[in-house]
Amino acid sequence: MFDALSGKLTGIFDRLKRRGALSEADVSEALREVRIALLEADVALPVVKDFIAKVREGAVGEAVLKSVTPGQQVVKIVHDALVEMLGPAAPGLNLAASPPVIVLMLGLQGSGKTTTAGKIALRLKDRDRKRVLLASLDTQRPAAMEQLATLADRAGVISLPIVPGQRPVEIARRALDEARRGGFDVLVLDTAGRLAIDETLMAEVAEVASVARPHEKLLVVDAMTGQDAVTVARAFHEKVGVTGIVMTRMDGDARGGAALSMRAITGAPIRLVGVGEKLDALEDFHPDRVAGRILGMGDVVSLVEKAAATIEAEDAEKLAAKIQKGSFDLEDFRKQLGQISRMGSLQGLLGMLPGVGKIKAQMAEAKLDDKVIKRQIAIIDSMTKAERRRPDIIKASRKKRIAAGSGTRVEDVNRLLKQFDDMTTMMKRVQKMGQKGLLRQGLSGLLPGGMNFPGGGRRPF
Repeated sequence: MFDALSGKLTGIFDRLKRRGALSEADVSEALREVRIALLEADVALPVVKDFIAKVREGAVGEAVLKSVTPGQQVVKIVHDALVEMLGPAAPGLNLAASPPVIVLMLGLQGSGKTTTAGKIALRLKDRDRKRVLLASLDTQRPAAMEQLATLADRAGVISLPIVPGQRPVEIARRALDEARRGGFDVLVLDTAGRLAIDETLMAEVAEVASVARPHEKLLVVDAMTGQDAVTVARAFHEKVGVTGIVMTRMDGDARGGAALSMRAITGAPIRLVGVGEKLDALEDFHPDRVAGRILGMGDVVSLVEKAAATIEAEDAEKLAAKIQKGSFDLEDFRKQLGQISRMGSLQGLLGMLPGVGKIKAQMAEAKLDDKVIKRQIAIIDSMTKAERRRPDIIKASRKKRIAAGSGTRVEDVNRLLKQFDDMTTMMKRVQKMGQKGLLRQGLSGLLPGGMNFPGGGRRPF
């Protein structure tokens, strides 16, 4: 998400920072390019106009243009304006109400509304320790109720029993009664969607809202829909009022304009974002972190959070001890690969690192594919315990057997073993240098001599 926009904005501001002193004309030219980049990213025109006006007001003042680093100052002003456009920061759901807290799911058919209802139920159960009841009011789409019941089973929550022939309002009343009598903390009502906005849909949603009186009215919007998402948001907000947005497919390659326009159009914050198909692929939305990623600053905080949520502290301590002893083996390597795989896609993880936007071409050439990790795990899984613990015994005949068992080639097995050798070599250097030596020499001290850049510096990795 935001890749194209991020690339354009990074290029604009890099040129601005290289100029040193700036004139008002320089800033105006840069803002004209920013305006075009935002429009091409499907940001709504009124939102773009307000954004550019706000940035111009702050960027052309004497304090900025005559500062020591005017280019950096302009970038900061743009960053702050992006945060304001995307904000306010309101991650998660507002559950500050007497139970059962009613959450009403709104959106068009195909926006990912029903799946998001299941994701929210899992999140509330696991993270907030809430007792959740899921209820489908979708009497229009074939098997919609059965789909929600299946998702409830996967999430480990209760779904309202299906009674054929009931109208959405009748189902809502039954769900409210069941939630109260059953002592549920949260009731999630999944309304029907349509392929497009129509009066029948809006009347039905409004009637359900008046009966259920939901504490949260969440509009689920597919980030891939571009300008259409703005029309949908405006229609739902005018009819029933929206308290929060959930953006789905934020891991896709859409232009991102819908996410940038939602807050301005509805006045409601983006609360959650869907970042994959799995039931746990739902994350809080942080405007400051997204703004940083758009401007090529990365999102190291989210990367660290992902790692902390995935890697067990006890496992990390065991691994550190094995590295200290020099006993790191292929079983440990396999655990590391599994943890990386659970954290998300490689492209997504690398996108959180500062400056990665500038090397997108090299990343594309490297063909970073999540299948590579799965293939490497399959290769290790095809080895015997002895081979994992003592990779040096893996010779030609063993390599053929491992390749056949993992559905790969001998070349792939060789590549994995070379990767492992490089890693263990680096670990031995870390052990030999110690903390002081590592701080003194940096990463260049971990590599063999002779690996220098043309300018004389060592390769950092």
